[in-house]
Amino acid sequence: MTSLRKLGTSDLEVFPLSLGGNVFGWTADEAASFAVLDAYTAAGGNFIDTADSYSAWIEGNSGGESETIIGKWVKARGNRSDVVIATKVSQHPEYQGLTAANIKAAADASLRRLDTDYIDLYYTHFDKPEVPVEEIIGALDELVRAGKVRYIAASNISPERLEESLAHSERVGLARYVAVQPHYNLVSRDTYEGELQEVAERFGLAAVPYFSLASGFLTGKYRPGTTVDSARAEGAAKHLQTERGRRVLTALDEVAQAHDTEIATVALAWLAAQPTVAAPIASARTVEQLPALVGVGDLVLTEAEVARLTEASA
Repeated sequence: MTSLRKLGTSDLEVFPLSLGGNVFGWTADEAASFAVLDAYTAAGGNFIDTADSYSAWIEGNSGGESETIIGKWVKARGNRSDVVIATKVSQHPEYQGLTAANIKAAADASLRRLDTDYIDLYYTHFDKPEVPVEEIIGALDELVRAGKVRYIAASNISPERLEESLAHSERVGLARYVAVQPHYNLVSRDTYEGELQEVAERFGLAAVPYFSLASGFLTGKYRPGTTVDSARAEGAAKHLQTERGRRVLTALDEVAQAHDTEIATVALAWLAAQPTVAAPIASARTVEQLPALVGVGDLVLTEAEVARLTEASA
């Protein structure tokens, strides 16, 4: 049985792979989403990541489709207390920004779609520097005190604003961020490593990285001369043009072969081995894509293998 990991200073314990809900209602319809969620939890998974804006970018969608599907699934399975649900505020077309009024209205809308009384982990999706941290933290604290949110977190935030937010929480005695969700993977390290990671370490925050597989590039399916039918193919394939991208693929191939495992599993295991990282996020639109993701729970890389991948990705 894969051991769960403590999420920062919270009492939440999560599976080392957070299932991305961005595909639910986008490239995975309700039936496919239910199948993926069933397979993920059957494998021991308990940490589902979504946002109120998923997937407003699709014609005919209005935002919140992912939350609605997750809510229906939880209701059908009767397993609310067994899963940790994370969602986010600031990007829904009808609930833009991080003013106090918007945060509270968006949270209520998310609760309705998720068909639940509480959100386990509530992220500010994209920081809005024009809104004082005092206003943001104050509104989030009210949600925690009301029992609507258990813990709060931040995504897409500068080290300065993150530290300012944490310092304010501590100074005034309000709810405090327990996690940060950065863009972070083997071909995008400077998006987290450095100041942001240092703030997370200093304050005991857990990192829950998104784009963990670089839009699919780190699954190994993108190779010179291949064509991949995916909504994210263009973004992933660009890494083939870089020397670092090709170096990383070579190193992943070597380590995956040594463990007789999938390349994606190795890429996620490298992330999971990094300081502060609790659970990388990755999504699956089909059940067949899931084993390579949840496999991170059983794969332990040697120090030499972690170093080999770190060096290749430098």
